[in-house]
This record gives sequence, structure tokens and C-alpha cells, in this order.
Amino acid sequence: MFTGLVETVGTVVSLRPGGICAVLTLRAPSFGAELVPGQSVAVCGACLTVTALERESFSVDIMPETLKKTKLRSLRPGMRVNLERALRADGRLDGHIVTGHVDGVVPVREISRGRDGVLLTLGLDGETASLVVPRGSVAVDGVSLTVARLAGTSCTVGLIPSTLEATTLGDLRPGDEVNIETDILGKYVRRLLEAGAFTNKNTGASALSPDSLRDAGWM
Repeated sequence: MFTGLVETVGTVVSLRPGGICAVLTLRAPSFGAELVPGQSVAVCGACLTVTALERESFSVDIMPETLKKTKLRSLRPGMRVNLERALRADGRLDGHIVTGHVDGVVPVREISRGRDGVLLTLGLDGETASLVVPRGSVAVDGVSLTVARLAGTSCTVGLIPSTLEATTLGDLRPGDEVNIETDILGKYVRRLLEAGAFTNKNTGASALSPDSLRDAGWM
């Protein structure tokens, strides 16, 4: 599990075939020295496992499905990536719960700079849009952000100066693609609804009502 608080920005050394998996090698001088083989690292929000270390760089394997569903497939030498190690059990959850399981790749529609700061607007597909709520949490390229606005299949997040400086989000331009991970809680709620967990088995009607919520102590 991760928090969406990027620890450092690394640089792509290479992305090459490696049998079943592709092998991604990254340079991160201060970060790589603290890693050990088998450790989990989020690369642009995608959870990967450290397989090799070499002084100022480290390598991770990427499964074909991960390449298919993330922007990692388009990485090239010299490109910058956000990096975060998995959260320690005794650590502080300062961002939000991020699994490192990217939901998909979405385009940057607009970047506006004004008195309110920098606003980043993303285009969502129908499935992703259904899991995003105003003032909810999303991870964009592994960065924990709050949804400021939601309009149809577009969501807007605000970027503070420290986020722009400490991550790759300051490098983005309209038309670029980013990895997005929606809130894990929303996924479970939708799954329960689809499975009929809140449906009366006798009548087929919804088991969620003001009376049932009141009886359960929610109201």
C-alpha cells in the first residue's frame, strides 16, 4: 500500500524486453541506496517489485498486462518518473490509501494557471468517471490529489507549488497521458451494489432506505 506522497523523482535509464516481462531500469541516487530486492515501489503510481540494484540505479520487472494498462509502456530514456516506497506499518498515512493498481491511462485536457493556483483537468472514460466524486481522492501518476470539480467525463484537481516542484506533474502539457487510480473504497461500494449485496432477496427491492439506514445507526 502507498500514500500518494512522492518521495523522489527518478530518471529512466532503459526499458527493454526481458523474457516474459519487460525490465525497467531507473536512476535515483538518494532513493536507490535505501532499496532492497523484493521491495515494492510505485513508479508513476504503478506498484512494481525491485529485482536488481546497482549503486545509483535499480530495476523492476513489468508484466505485459501492466504495460498494456499504464503509461509505463511509453517510457523512454531520460524521462522523469514519480517514485514512492510502500508504506511502513508504523508510518503516517498523510495522503490517501493508494494500492498501486492503476485503473487506466487518461489524457490531460487542460492546464490553467491563475489566482487560484494551477488546475489540471483530466478526461475520464465512463468506468473511471463513475468512481470519481467531488472532493474525493485520486492518484495521478502516483500523486495523491483531491477532486476539485467533476463535470461529466472530466475531473479537475488543484496543484500546489510544492507538488509541482517535487513531482513530474509540473512537466505535464495538454495532450499528455497520465496514470489514474480511483479511490479503493468507491470500487468496493460499486462491486457490492453490482452483486446485489444491498438488495432484499425476497422482494428484489433495494435494501437501502432511510429506515434501514436509521436502524443501522447511520442516521
